[in-house]
Amino acid sequence: MALSREIMCCSAIERSSPFLTSSKDLLKQNTLLLVKSKPVYFQRRMNLKVVPTMAAIREDLFIKAVPADHQEEKPVNFKVRAVVTVKPKSKEDLKETFVKHLDAFTDKIGRNVALVLISTEIDQKTKAPKRSNEAVLKDWSKKSNVKAKRVHYTAEFIVDSNFGVPGAITVSNKHQQEFFLESITIEGFASGPVHFPCNSWVQASKSHPEKRIFFSNQPYLPSETPAGLRSLRQTELRSIRGDGKGERKLSDRIYDFDVYNDLGNPDKGIEFVRPTLGGKEIPYPRRCRTGRPATDSDMYAESRVEKPLPMYVPRDEQFEECKQDAFSAGRLKAVLHNLLPSLKASLSAHNHDLKGFSDIDSLYSKGLLLKVPMLQDELLKKLPLSKLVTTIKESSQGLLRYDTPKIVSKDKFAWLRDDEFGRQTMAGVNPVNIERLKEFPPVSKLDPEIHGPQESALKEEHILGHLNGMTVQQALEENKLFIIDYHDMYLPFLDRINGLDGRKAYATRTIFFLTPLGTLKPIAIELSLPPSGPSSRSKRVVTPPVDATSNWIWQLAKAHVCSNDSGVHQLANHWLRTHAAMEPFIIAAHRQLSAMHPIFKLLDPHMRYTLEINALARQNLINADGVIEACFTPGRYCMEISAATYLDWRFDMEGLPADLIRRGMAVPDPTQPHGLKLLIEDYPYASDGLLIWSAIENWVRTYVNRYYTNSSQICNDKELQAWYSESINVGHADHRHAEWWPKLATSDDLVSILTTIIWLASAQHAALNFGQYPYNGYVPNRPPLMRRLIPEESDPEYANFLADPQKYFLLALPSLLQATKFMAVVDTLSTHSPDEEYIGERQQPSIWSGDAEIIHAFYGFSAEIRQIEKQIEQRNNDPSLRNRCGAGVLPYELLAPSSEPGVTCRGVPNSVSI
Repeated sequence: MALSREIMCCSAIERSSPFLTSSKDLLKQNTLLLVKSKPVYFQRRMNLKVVPTMAAIREDLFIKAVPADHQEEKPVNFKVRAVVTVKPKSKEDLKETFVKHLDAFTDKIGRNVALVLISTEIDQKTKAPKRSNEAVLKDWSKKSNVKAKRVHYTAEFIVDSNFGVPGAITVSNKHQQEFFLESITIEGFASGPVHFPCNSWVQASKSHPEKRIFFSNQPYLPSETPAGLRSLRQTELRSIRGDGKGERKLSDRIYDFDVYNDLGNPDKGIEFVRPTLGGKEIPYPRRCRTGRPATDSDMYAESRVEKPLPMYVPRDEQFEECKQDAFSAGRLKAVLHNLLPSLKASLSAHNHDLKGFSDIDSLYSKGLLLKVPMLQDELLKKLPLSKLVTTIKESSQGLLRYDTPKIVSKDKFAWLRDDEFGRQTMAGVNPVNIERLKEFPPVSKLDPEIHGPQESALKEEHILGHLNGMTVQQALEENKLFIIDYHDMYLPFLDRINGLDGRKAYATRTIFFLTPLGTLKPIAIELSLPPSGPSSRSKRVVTPPVDATSNWIWQLAKAHVCSNDSGVHQLANHWLRTHAAMEPFIIAAHRQLSAMHPIFKLLDPHMRYTLEINALARQNLINADGVIEACFTPGRYCMEISAATYLDWRFDMEGLPADLIRRGMAVPDPTQPHGLKLLIEDYPYASDGLLIWSAIENWVRTYVNRYYTNSSQICNDKELQAWYSESINVGHADHRHAEWWPKLATSDDLVSILTTIIWLASAQHAALNFGQYPYNGYVPNRPPLMRRLIPEESDPEYANFLADPQKYFLLALPSLLQATKFMAVVDTLSTHSPDEEYIGERQQPSIWSGDAEIIHAFYGFSAEIRQIEKQIEQRNNDPSLRNRCGAGVLPYELLAPSSEPGVTCRGVPNSVSI
């Protein structure tokens, strides 16, 4: 309790508010009387001492005199004070400025912000929760023009000495405009300040008449909710769930589920029709419901909201101003980068194919604008953005250039080397598809009647000379062979993909050999096409080069592997497994877990911004004719490939240890620190990831054991069970009957489920996202699409290939327009915003929970994360670790926890926030 008092009484609000009188000061200043009220019982399982609430009453706050002989029988009225912290908008449009001034004026005549304190206790006479009088925020009009990140207001309540402890506050906003309420702290109770972390938009009563309810930071399981808060707990959850009807307004705070039926726009034409994702025909996770009307031409397709109009997400899920500014700046950069090559392409008779590697280099050195003087001088003057572009051109030429990606900043030609190709499978932007080869040759699982023979074209003679004298069987038994296998994922789509204009793909398999140095060496690539007839040459094997011709064929084969890999990375591992698969758990958490629930408090930072970034993706990235379709080989079939991979998605395999074991990259070993032995010790993603996984797991176990002392508490926790059930049965409805879903019956079950969710939202997403521009920004390293197949000797194009292999290679890569659009997008996606919250950090770290023991444990978790960062730094300086240290080798920092803003190729935010 001493620690609790110290933390509770040393909040940032107390330190920064000069007008706030602390409880200790109240006791010092002529305390007239101390009257005991009923004792406050915190949860019995928390082993906290029973603290009697002591109402400190000062002479100047004394309301009504009480005869001395009745002082212990009748309650005494006294004042308590609220400090309310509001975050004003730093930028306002003309309408918002006008309404702000109107609110400042009408606040003086009673159209104000009103608060009511609600006790944890029931009034025995009324059988209703004890309530204070209504109090209004003071000096709203005086402070309306204050230019600060936070503005503090005060309000005073009158309560009596039997009031108990406040557990909730209702807020009514009688202004015309919403405001962002960050926190409320109540001072005046002898037991110490009571904190209410709010972090929510409070809407105007005229459009949202119901009062907003905020609970104190004291966590309560549903069964232990104080009597005074039980009905409010249910009322708040009902309001968040809504009724599932009607179109959502941008100011709503309602969470509900829907299928992905808004990616296409059939009203624009048949080429914009896309299938609904989610349901029996095409299983997929559910998204946040918006309730927009159907399109005119398809009653099952939801009408779209096109940029720049905003898509609905619950109001508190929208980007805060700092994040929005950073994101808008990134979009501006993308507009400039896309605008110029678009115009350049339209002025030219050809498609601006890359003529040489110098064309790519100039994107970083000269920039696009500088290369097109006619656009500068003539066309830009006619564009709506002309003044903006001119200003930027004059003030900062750098904005019009791309930053040099890290992959070529150390070694311009690293991408050409086979060892770098192998290194990136374990330490690049997509390190989660490498598997131990369990049988050779590999065999397809596809239906042979539809997709042709299941046998691979790979033979022992293709790889035997690359095994350091081993036989193939020896190499398999000694765990020396590894594979990245995209055959079954791509083959069913290849006829449709290759039928698209300017898109060509294979279904690839790549075999790697583990060298004595601990690095992977590619030793064979299988390229498959759908069989077109009995004698079709649908499978081809390419091996490391022996001469100039085979060298260029090998480089083209690797480029096709990287194109496959880029698609799987973006559509399956990044978008599906972190963004889309997490959304149902987030929606269900808001619908079923009260803000008072300790598990909601644990998950809260790991849900930040995810619904907003997913909505923006539906609007701009994964939609019909969006960026993903434009930039990746599968084109209009991108999301169907994503949905196909969902068929094999299993939540129980998404945790890092389970995933490593499933891929054969690790085996269980209780003698190892994390219970696993990696088959490749220098596997940076896995070795760093296990450090973070273990830290998360330890923190979650400490947290769960604090609130659940036995399994019956977990089984009987109605909110917890409803959250998990709804996440599965509604959010992942197409997998609801799967037997692999983990049970939720014990503490170990809950720890495992929560650790997996936090891992996916934080470290897994970081490992897959923030290296995109550093690795993909140099398009030849990882081309997102390919435009030509590799010519056979009998093909007419083979002569052109022999005559100028570099030109052929560059023509197979994306065009300049496609490349620059892709680069602009991954630049934005790889950028940390200034308000990013990294793992081990929390908003309001000392008051997010009222449980002092948990606050102390969280600081321990933060310290462990800082130690992990130091350990990762040491590993990156260890020359024996060839996959992360060496001449021209990028250190592996994608799981280094902290980062500065910008594109840093490091940093683990708490949530899927970009």
